[in-house]
Amino acid sequence: MTLAVQLGLPKTQRRAAAELYWQAFGGKLGRVLGPDRAALTYLERVMQHDHVLVATEDGRLVGLAGFKTAGGSFVGGTVDDLRAVYGRAGAMWRGVLLRFPRREADGSHFQMDGVCVAREARGRGIGSRLVEAVCAEARRRGHAEVCLDVIDTNGRAKALYERLGFSAAAEDRIGALRHVYGFRSVTTMVRRITS
Repeated sequence: MTLAVQLGLPKTQRRAAAELYWQAFGGKLGRVLGPDRAALTYLERVMQHDHVLVATEDGRLVGLAGFKTAGGSFVGGTVDDLRAVYGRAGAMWRGVLLRFPRREADGSHFQMDGVCVAREARGRGIGSRLVEAVCAEARRRGHAEVCLDVIDTNGRAKALYERLGFSAAAEDRIGALRHVYGFRSVTTMVRRITS
């Protein structure tokens, strides 16, 4: 199989990308964006095709890495998007809860926003390739650092990022929201990149 990593999500792979993203982050976002059918509809609606690097094997999506810039993020969305999928009442409470996990891009770092690898493709270095591709994209755009957030319940991801040169810079506890999201804290990790 031939692995290719490229910038941008083809239209033909939007549904597959939504499914892969939900497979990876549905455990964290399920209480807010669920049920599954609505979450997939929402994700497919809000994904910005130019804020993601995708990994494909023989044309099949096997991984992705989203990122944020001042121009948006891979999975963002507005209250209007929430309303279109969940209705007025559903948009109101979801909008309030979704404010927390979003860290706005401030321009000082290139911000990675979610790495996903299909279950059947894990353990083959695809996640590492995607992270390195994000760092290369950051370098291409003139950034000296890449940052990301990892939750305390995802030790596997944190270990991967540490192996790839990221180090913890800050930790934020989420208080009572732990009952909604299923984790207690978020660690911001940073990697300095050289030209």
